[in-house]
Amino acid sequence: MRAGPKAGLADWLAHLDRLHPRGEAGIELGLERVRQVSRALGQHPFCPVITVGGTNGKGSTCALIERILRCAGYRVGVYSSPHLLAYNERVRLDGVPADDAAFCDAFARVEAARRDVPLTYFEFGTLAAWEMFVASQPDAIILEVGLGGRLDATNIYDADCAIVTSIALDHTDYLGPTREHIGREKAGICRPGRPLICGDADPPLGLIEACRAASADFRCLGRDFGYARLENQWQFWNLAGRRLGGLAHPALRGECQLGNAACAIAALDALQERLPVTAQDIRRGLAEVELAGRCQVLPGRPQIVLDVAHNPQAAMELARNLGNMGFARTTWAVFGMMADKDIPGVVEAMRERVDRWLPCDLPGPRAASALQLAGIIEKIGAGGTAPAFTSPAAAFRHAQENAGADDRILAFGSFLTVAGVMRSLNRGDG
Repeated sequence: MRAGPKAGLADWLAHLDRLHPRGEAGIELGLERVRQVSRALGQHPFCPVITVGGTNGKGSTCALIERILRCAGYRVGVYSSPHLLAYNERVRLDGVPADDAAFCDAFARVEAARRDVPLTYFEFGTLAAWEMFVASQPDAIILEVGLGGRLDATNIYDADCAIVTSIALDHTDYLGPTREHIGREKAGICRPGRPLICGDADPPLGLIEACRAASADFRCLGRDFGYARLENQWQFWNLAGRRLGGLAHPALRGECQLGNAACAIAALDALQERLPVTAQDIRRGLAEVELAGRCQVLPGRPQIVLDVAHNPQAAMELARNLGNMGFARTTWAVFGMMADKDIPGVVEAMRERVDRWLPCDLPGPRAASALQLAGIIEKIGAGGTAPAFTSPAAAFRHAQENAGADDRILAFGSFLTVAGVMRSLNRGDG
């Protein structure tokens, strides 16, 4: 059954779920089907396109580029995933999530064009995002890769500049068991003669070879561009001789944000002829960038930290950031994860930073149960656990009821974990 002409956004999202019963978890890599529908819609690039892939740091890098371009006066369209609280977050137009009507119109066009071609939840959403960009005609488009790169739906659009932020083990069932395999898949977003900005200072040979085979202009952090810390500031540099100093740390927390910011500046350098930005635009963009759920610290006591870290590399970065935040008597961790993730690796990375684990159930069939998480924590010997909780909100309430003013409450392990706590805060629970 197709969504009707008066369908609202909730109706359309339910329709997407029915098309692919596994919903967002329904991963079916390949470009033939989505490219066929894109051709039927007459989609083609009409402005500079930046595609951002990588294991971690994609969302931050997209946000940094978006903010700098908007400071320079450009109208920017961004497609990212997953969302935290509302599906509308996946498409930003001039910094604002697209409204329901824009989504419904775009979904209707995709539905009419696809006829009987099967599409996954993500593929349908990707095509609809491009339809919204066509309608709004931004000056630049930023696409966050959903999974991998080579066979991800976003890769039907040729990037004028591609970025791979980092390469670590994640989604190994789909991308391969090693960094070499994963690097090759992520390199698939590059194009002949166009820049591929690599934010991994130690890229796997598979990524380098794939870029070379595609005749891409491969530029690597630490070799072709990079950053240097200068007391409370930092400097960007590249082999062309550019030195941009006196830069404040990005408004996003964490040491990794310097690498993400360097990638963002390197990409904008590569597009300088088509999207010129000034040093002042860059400085303002770094200072004004915002992105929920990335080592986000909320005001008040006890301190509340939200982070979507869901693989060991991201968890190690989170642990470093927590170590730099100052004293907390006890850290309470609201912790929920997907069962197909490396849960032991994440727990191991965080074991020195968490005093009291609050494992919780998450919605959906992919989620690990709170009891499974508690068993892994106990087996590793990573610290004390409270009783299993039925939701992030329930775990968060327990933390609020028991934490002192000098404690810290952390929510991490999945977008769904952070979203559950954010909804609880928005409702005023606890």
